[in-house]
Amino acid sequence: MIISAGEEDNSLPRKQRMKLSIIIVEYKTPQLLLNCLESVFRFPTMDTEVIVVDNHSQDDIEERLNDKYPQVRFIQMDYNAGFARANNAGIKMAKGEAVLLLNSDTIVIDDAINRCAESLLQSDHVACGVQLLNEDDSPQISGNFAMKGGLNYLLPLPYLGVVLRKIAFKIKMKKPSIQEIKGTIDVDWVNGAFLMVKNEAIKKAGLLDEDFFLYSEEAEWCSRLKKIGSICIFGDLHVYHLQGVSANEAFASEGKGYFNLFDKKGFQIMLSMFVRIRKQFGLFWFSMMLLMHFLAIPVFFFGLFFDGLFRPKTKSYSFQQWKGYTTNCLKMLRFTGKIISNRPYFYKVL
Repeated sequence: MIISAGEEDNSLPRKQRMKLSIIIVEYKTPQLLLNCLESVFRFPTMDTEVIVVDNHSQDDIEERLNDKYPQVRFIQMDYNAGFARANNAGIKMAKGEAVLLLNSDTIVIDDAINRCAESLLQSDHVACGVQLLNEDDSPQISGNFAMKGGLNYLLPLPYLGVVLRKIAFKIKMKKPSIQEIKGTIDVDWVNGAFLMVKNEAIKKAGLLDEDFFLYSEEAEWCSRLKKIGSICIFGDLHVYHLQGVSANEAFASEGKGYFNLFDKKGFQIMLSMFVRIRKQFGLFWFSMMLLMHFLAIPVFFFGLFFDGLFRPKTKSYSFQQWKGYTTNCLKMLRFTGKIISNRPYFYKVL
């Protein structure tokens, strides 16, 4: 079923509800998407709809979906709208009591989606995630705790982050994330690769913030959902997540998570992070975090210098990465005024 972005869907009566709506945003990764859908449909999906939102890939994915999965509802964006705007287009069409945002670079195992929906809808939680796994079955960070001012964003900083991590360990600060989850635990925010939310909570908290293009939007969204009710991770449910594969393929980059701050993708990560800090924690913390990121430039340089003297064969970074990080920090200055003003703006650089 093909629906243009922004078009209302009147195919179902307004009061008619189904259990779950699965929304998958796709951008130039057709095989990943097809692999994901194969895993989704491997298990019975009664009372469930699947909505694919294409971010103007300009390829043959629509025809391939019509051929192999005609039951999928397809929304075509007329530009690369990123994660938040594309998911919002799907949410506006969703008929489920719960809505699942699912990355195209995931593989569902052990009927995790249906089991998760049943657990969420029978609970008092407003949103949830599952234990994400790497390809080798090792656990992947799935649930996170928000640190005041977004201080956890300092941990990926070259050299400086290592020092701060050691200090935090010494003073026994609570870890901002959990690598492996047993049972069910409450968290502050969930990895956007698998984020399931009750529809009634979305109506109260609002949609994803469309100022974001990519990265950090799920953390900001969860901060608003947390005002409605609790968020949890069901650690007994597992989904494979090929972390970073879809974005890396689309943007010719590398690295996982938020640790790549050196190229164009790294700048998008950095920019979105600062937008989130300004929105969620305010101007003071935005200013402090910006200062710390600039302080990391000389720390990075001298760290490289001493590594070159004493650990030339095992140094962690290169001068090319220092140059990329420094360039990204300087580019941040062009957006500082917009971020401080907190007025609507689409922060897209990829």
